[in-house]
Amino acid sequence: WEKRDGVDVGTLDEHFSWSDGSTSRRVWTITRVDAARYIGVADDVVGEAHGEAAGNALRWRYVLALPVDGRVWNVDFDDWMFLIDEQVMLNRSEMRKFGFRLGEVSLSFRKR
Repeated sequence: WEKRDGVDVGTLDEHFSWSDGSTSRRVWTITRVDAARYIGVADDVVGEAHGEAAGNALRWRYVLALPVDGRVWNVDFDDWMFLIDEQVMLNRSEMRKFGFRLGEVSLSFRKR
């Protein structure tokens, strides 16, 4: 985190390795609104992400512009992240479109 005009702002640089061998990257700019609320933006996120934290948990909700077969679908994501220790965070992410559940993915993050 760093202070910008008196506000805490951080960067989360995500690198993904998928089971099909492909990779992707997402760079978030996250602003701390108060002790329990966060707002984030990234290039492939529509508008802003909104987060609420309590204890070791963070709920992160956003709309992702997801490319599929030459088209882009705006998909609702509802992430629950749990900080396990200073290096590891687990994430369960549910995806929805038109209110219908498309699927769920579990990810692990390791701080470098």
